[in-house]
Amino acid sequence: MKVSYMKGGFIALAMSTSLVLVGCGAEAEPKASPKPTATAQPSQQSTPAKTEQSAEEPTETLLIAKGQKGLELEVTEAQRDIGGFLTVKGRLKNSSDAVSAVPAQTSGDETEVVKHGKSLGGATLVDSVGKKRYYVLRDTDGRPLTTTGLTTLGPGKSTAVFMQFPAPPATTTEVSFQLPTFEPATLKLS
Repeated sequence: MKVSYMKGGFIALAMSTSLVLVGCGAEAEPKASPKPTATAQPSQQSTPAKTEQSAEEPTETLLIAKGQKGLELEVTEAQRDIGGFLTVKGRLKNSSDAVSAVPAQTSGDETEVVKHGKSLGGATLVDSVGKKRYYVLRDTDGRPLTTTGLTTLGPGKSTAVFMQFPAPPATTTEVSFQLPTFEPATLKLS
C-alpha cells in the first residue's frame, strides 16, 4: 500500500480496518462463552421426544380388505383435499406364514396402467347413492397415482401404500372400496 494517498483516504482506510477488527473481536467472544452450548443441548433433546410421541399415536383403521393367500389391505386414512382429490393411505400386509405374491390383477386391466408394473391401479370407489365409480387417477403418461413396484411380501411383513382418486361430493359419506382379488369393503368418508 502506498502512503501517497490523500490524508483523508488513508484515515478512512485505517478506520474501516479498525471497524472490521472490532467486529471480528466481538463475534469471537460469545462463541467462547459456554452459555450457547448449554442452551443448544436441551433443544436437541426435546426433538426426539416429539418424534417418539408422534410415532406412538394410534391410527384408526377405516377398513380391512381381505385378499388371497393371506394378503390384507388396511386403510388408515382417507383424506379429501381442496384440489378435489381423495387420498387413501394404509398398509398392505401378509398375515400368512409364507411369502405371498401381490397378484398382477391389482394393477387393473388398462394397458396404460399395466405397462408401468404392478400397482394398486385397479382400485375403485363405488358410490352407490350417487351411482358413480371412481378410478385411481393417472398422470399424463398413464402411470397410476398409487403405490407401484409391488412384488411379494414375506410372512408377517407389510408395506405402506397409497391411492389417489377424484373426490366424491362432500355429501357422500361412504363408498365401497374395491380392489381386484380382494373382498369389497365399506370406506367411511368424513
